Order: sequence, then C-alpha cells, then structure tokens
Amino acid sequence: MSEPENTPVRQLDARSLRGLAHPLRMQLLVALRQGGPATASQLAERLGESSGATSYHLRQLAAHGFVADDPERGKGRERWWKAVDEGIRIDETLFKDPDPTVRGAVAVLRYEIANVHTREIATWLGNIGEWGEEWDGATDLSDFSLRLTPELARELVGKMHDLIQSYRPLPEGTPDAETVRVHTHVFPSQTTL
Repeated sequence: MSEPENTPVRQLDARSLRGLAHPLRMQLLVALRQGGPATASQLAERLGESSGATSYHLRQLAAHGFVADDPERGKGRERWWKAVDEGIRIDETLFKDPDPTVRGAVAVLRYEIANVHTREIATWLGNIGEWGEEWDGATDLSDFSLRLTPELARELVGKMHDLIQSYRPLPEGTPDAETVRVHTHVFPSQTTL
C-alpha cells in the first residue's frame, strides 16, 4: 500500500520502521527530500555509493512506501525516484516494543537522524561564507537547559512543532527565499556539578 503523494509527515509502524532503519536508506530518503527527484546513478554519485547498492535500497524504500517512481522524468530505461512524504514520526509504542528487532530499528533510526543533523550543521558551518550578509543573524545554534517533567517536555515539543508548521514554505521564485533546515532536540540530560 503506498502513501498519498506529498503527505507532510508519515507515522511509522513496526514494518515501515524496519524498512527505513538502514544508514544508506536514510541517506537516500534525505537526498530525495532535499534535492528532489533523482536516478539511482545520480544518488550513487552524490553519496559515494555504487549504483547497484542505491538501486537495491531505493526498491526497498519503495516497497515500504517511502519513495515512488517519478514517471514525468527520464527517458527509456532511466528510472527516476521521488520522496513520497516530507517527514516521519515514530509511533511511541515502538520505543518499548517487545520485539528486540523493532527496538533495535528505533535505535538505528535515531542514530541516523542524529548523524544527518550533524552532517547538515557541519556542511552549513563549512560553507557559511557563501551566504550573503542578509543571513547574518538569521540563523541559530542555541541550546537551553530546562527542568521539566515528561508531560511538560511533551507539551514543549508539541508547541515547537506547531510553531514550525505555521511557517508554510514560500513558492518557488520568491525573492531571497531559501530552504531553511530546522532541527529540534529535546532530551533528558544528567547534570554534573
């Protein structure tokens, strides 16, 4: 069963989680979401992988409904792929699933998301000089420490997500508009004095 095109966020169940929880699959999905439709060969070149590996993992992503053929592109045997949704959400019941392979897939997925965020920030910092002065002061690398209960932390996450969703993407061709990545991380931390 495939997801409808352009769904904002997909809720992961145990099956789809297992289909996504692989480092290369995560990289492929991120590349398609951020870079738009591409062929397995183009993605292989971009990610430093073999086209055989990217083809295989794209087919696995398609089997789980994360990517789909883009029939408007390509000619002949050239197969183009596109992302089906804009993001994912993990069903909270999976964090404590009795199946250790499901909990392992959750762990892999979380680590890969953290790796993606780290690479994106490092890339931005490495290229910060390429952005014009108008972006000075329009970016943020803040961190905060709060004392919260789990309920208040859930409320904070919900409010942050609602705020982010209230900023709709501007149409292509809008002057000065760029894709802006927003990462959120809320987690408990041991304090040491």
